[in-house]
Amino acid sequence: MLSLFPIEENQNLLPYDGEVFYYRNFISLNESQHLLETLTTEIPWKHDELIIFGKLIQTRRKVAWYADDSISYTYSGRTKIGLPWTPTLSLLKSAIENKVKSYFNGCLLNYYHDGQDGASWHADDEKSIRPKSCIASISLGAARKFDFKHRQTQEKVSILLEPGSLLVMLGSTQEHWIHQLPKSKKIKDPRLNLTFRQMI
Repeated sequence: MLSLFPIEENQNLLPYDGEVFYYRNFISLNESQHLLETLTTEIPWKHDELIIFGKLIQTRRKVAWYADDSISYTYSGRTKIGLPWTPTLSLLKSAIENKVKSYFNGCLLNYYHDGQDGASWHADDEKSIRPKSCIASISLGAARKFDFKHRQTQEKVSILLEPGSLLVMLGSTQEHWIHQLPKSKKIKDPRLNLTFRQMI
């Protein structure tokens, strides 16, 4: 299912074993464009580094990690130390916390230059993330397809993440579902994604 139709805010996008909610116009189009421009320039972006089969791989995609009290985040064999929140990120964090009634102490930012940048199948289930906690993701820039796949049944659910939208993953979603941002040669514009998390 690729959603191209209106989705109710209280509609769970997953058929079972998890909860995912989509808020299409969480940020206005004008404001999301302003945020894209602001964060593109003010964030100290660095190419992500992963250790795969013992080799250090540098991705085309760029990332940044912000968190309370320099909280670290380890994934794919590499550890990032949290940078102090910027005023822009603090405002966004507060707005999301008010919306989803949850608290976040970390945020992973991803910068995708165009459709040739993507993210392969994975779950946000590292031991440093509070189990079954809320993960809230803001999308800015190019609209991109986003896929979920159930670990056992292989059933897939897809949605188009539009600029200014908020995607919220709850409960046992990370335990039962993996997700990806597939690549697309058709997409020429950048996308910025901010994923707010609850770290232990």
